[in-house]
Amino acid sequence: MDALEIIFKLQKELAQITTSTRYPPVKEERISLLATAMVHEAIELQRLTNWKWWKKPTKFDQTRAIEEVIDLWHFLVQTSIELGMTPKEILDEYLKKNQINKERQEKGY
Repeated sequence: MDALEIIFKLQKELAQITTSTRYPPVKEERISLLATAMVHEAIELQRLTNWKWWKKPTKFDQTRAIEEVIDLWHFLVQTSIELGMTPKEILDEYLKKNQINKERQEKGY
């Protein structure tokens, strides 16, 4: 089992023991909720950086940044599971999109 397969297995196990009446029964609503969670986790990550040019800079907390990235991974993997994606499909789709992105860069995109 590769690393992504292990992550998927663990996320599925976590989802089974996570109970909340607030988690929507409709797939589209779950995807929306997960996308919102990812946006907020990304903002939490951004807040650790010195993006506010008008404020005094603070020391970057890499440990907290890694925690936020892992939070993003949890929601991204759960979204992938909700969409019925497998680690193999993610790799295949990534390879396709990576090739498109390379071609775009070569053409001055």
